[in-house]
Amino acid sequence: MSKSLTKSIIIASDHAGFLMKEKVKIFLNKSKIKSLDLGTFSEERVDYPDYAKKLAILVKKKTSFGILICGSGIGVSIAANRFKKVRAAVCYNQISASLARKHNNANVLCLGARLIHFKNVKKIINTFISTKFEGGRHTARVKKLDK
Repeated sequence: MSKSLTKSIIIASDHAGFLMKEKVKIFLNKSKIKSLDLGTFSEERVDYPDYAKKLAILVKKKTSFGILICGSGIGVSIAANRFKKVRAAVCYNQISASLARKHNNANVLCLGARLIHFKNVKKIINTFISTKFEGGRHTARVKKLDK
């Protein structure tokens, strides 16, 4: 694992992302990164906006990273991006994870459990949590998101 920029991550999912969330928690634990699990806690159908909201509120308050997982990653990203200071990015590979951090200072990684194999998820997470925001010309753009 690359050097992480965080010691803890807030994590949540809907029913479609539940099994992957459980695997991600084990992976983070083995990587010595604490996780705060906001649910869901089973594969019983739930509404993804409820879990994205819980996570977004905490990420905003704690200025920490979050991971949201649903079937595609898209629904949770749309829901989370409704909150100021939350920059949720759907990432399907290491390149998108790197650019989300470098150029957009993303603080929430959104994953599609139905679209990505778990071995790739581990690489995406490692890239996301170890990549620094470049700042520079990107800073003004990111600040505009919080207006």
